[in-house]
Amino acid sequence: MNTKAIYAACLFAALNICTLSARAEAADVTAKTYTYGTHLDIKKVLSLKEDAAPSCGVVNAQLIYLDSQHKTQVLDYRKFADGCNADN
Repeated sequence: MNTKAIYAACLFAALNICTLSARAEAADVTAKTYTYGTHLDIKKVLSLKEDAAPSCGVVNAQLIYLDSQHKTQVLDYRKFADGCNADN
């Protein structure tokens, strides 16, 4: 068998294992709801999502991040929709 094909197969398998473990870790995390004064320990932001809003207004949003212990955390909060920026 070709050496390059073996290396490619090993790399593909390693990437799949890393992806599965990351998904398993994210699935175990329960979302916390932000309240005023909540201490945030954010080392790295992984993703930001918000509900689709047809116009300017308050929407639900979610922040997924790594804390200083490299654990995945999920934070639910409310914010003005990104579409509101054009209304100023």
